[in-house]
Amino acid sequence: MRVGLQIPSFTWPGGDAAIGSTLARVTETADAVGFDSLWVMDHFFQIRSVGPAEDPMLEGWTTLGFMAAHSTKATLGLMVGGVHYRQAGLWAKAATTLDVLSGGRAYLGIGAAWNEQESHGLGFPMPPLGVRFEMLEETLQICHQMWQGDHGSQTAFPGRHFQAERLLNSPQAISRPHPRILIGGGGEQKTLRLVARYADATNIFGGPEQLKHKFAVLRQRCDEEKRPFEQIERTNLQTVDVGQESPDQIVKRFRGLAAVGVQHVIFNLTDVASLSNLETLGREVLPAVHDLEPAAI
Repeated sequence: MRVGLQIPSFTWPGGDAAIGSTLARVTETADAVGFDSLWVMDHFFQIRSVGPAEDPMLEGWTTLGFMAAHSTKATLGLMVGGVHYRQAGLWAKAATTLDVLSGGRAYLGIGAAWNEQESHGLGFPMPPLGVRFEMLEETLQICHQMWQGDHGSQTAFPGRHFQAERLLNSPQAISRPHPRILIGGGGEQKTLRLVARYADATNIFGGPEQLKHKFAVLRQRCDEEKRPFEQIERTNLQTVDVGQESPDQIVKRFRGLAAVGVQHVIFNLTDVASLSNLETLGREVLPAVHDLEPAAI
């Protein structure tokens, strides 16, 4: 099983001026102790489940570029991007840029988004959900075309929501055939169908029973799309508090996820700025979790 670290909060000792140096240390330590992937949210205000809107929040792609410069092994991605925050061509270009500068370590994490508060607050148009799903599909189509060949398809894209005259992409991504596309969300009629049609990975919330059901639905969507289910990386987002759970308890929880087919567990870590927590996980949790064999489902 692969293990990822998501960093959802930048409310750390030292205030705003210390965010950069703290994030550098967190990234370097997580990379060194064996995390396979590093993630940040794509939000502009802090979200309600983490803290008040006024808490510090960094723009996602810029942050990933900074983290790429402070890591050497871990893959990097948004968990997950809000499709209406950027034009479709920029999604492909930003993911390509991260992939090139990191030596082929980028994910394109993307979804239909939900946060009306920050969209209205900063003046981003917030189309209805059905429209955002249409935008998401067109964005995925454009990304696939821009990642074709040496410099993209270089053809026009006459979409309903996005119109492009030449899908040129130079430099081209290092990852082959392209940076891995991860779609977040477990909607059975739209989201999982888009995963089966366009993505390389899925991120679904929930515990073992819910995941078991969602993976079964995803298999059905893959069958409908004539896509091998095994091509989709199955990821899940959790939270870990080393002050509340022992290393053995954390490993046991993740063993339950592996038993229903989770291949890549990603978690928020309480008090991530305390590097000793990351070091403890690196010694006492990550090796055991890496040894877990996800169930073939």
